[in-house]
Amino acid sequence: MQLLERAMTIAKVLASEANENSLSISELSAKCNLPLSTLHRILKAMIKEGMIEQDDQTKQYRLGTIWMELGLQVYDTMDYISKIRPELERLAREVEESVYLSKPAGLDTIIIERIDSTTNPIRIYDQLGIRIPMNIGAANKAILATMPISQAREIIEQLIPHEEISELESQLDQIRLQGFAISHGERTAGTSSIAVSIVNGFNEIVGAISIGFVSFNVSAEHTNTLTERLVETGKRISMKLGYRGK
Repeated sequence: MQLLERAMTIAKVLASEANENSLSISELSAKCNLPLSTLHRILKAMIKEGMIEQDDQTKQYRLGTIWMELGLQVYDTMDYISKIRPELERLAREVEESVYLSKPAGLDTIIIERIDSTTNPIRIYDQLGIRIPMNIGAANKAILATMPISQAREIIEQLIPHEEISELESQLDQIRLQGFAISHGERTAGTSSIAVSIVNGFNEIVGAISIGFVSFNVSAEHTNTLTERLVETGKRISMKLGYRGK
């Protein structure tokens, strides 16, 4: 178990440093808080499994392609390519804003897709693969509001102080009533997000789709238009996944 935990720590560090391309073993040792001798053994095993790669010239390490392969397989299992992505692309064209797909992962969600507008030069940019606590942002609150109330409460209790629970639960009640979630500046100042959850034929929450936009000087009329398009898209995706309503 300890070996697995250390391997995942290494993978997460390399993923967080993706923009730097690669790291040396000494940099990994410092960031992972592992002795060089221990780290070397783990890296050797991870290379064998394709989890990481080592550059022959620089001797630095980067993530292996196995993560992408597994991710693509996950896309197939959730009917992503054939049923979800075309709708995300359609929505991005209609609203001319960035569109996201988030998937629940324990107490967090993970952004697994982003479709950027090809016509709007002002974009909200959230990196793929980042984890966001379930109590933050429109997408996550849309997911919480769709869960059974007892399940949502169990998650909330692990994320926020007891005295803040009633306020968040009131927000979730409002989301259930109106059919969508909206947030302003919860992660990035000056930005807003609107989201709806998507559900499959087994009444399971697949995730949430959201529109992220710069909130400066955005009219209420435009926000309403974004919301209408998003809600329509969410319903179409859920129906494609077999959901027929309660």
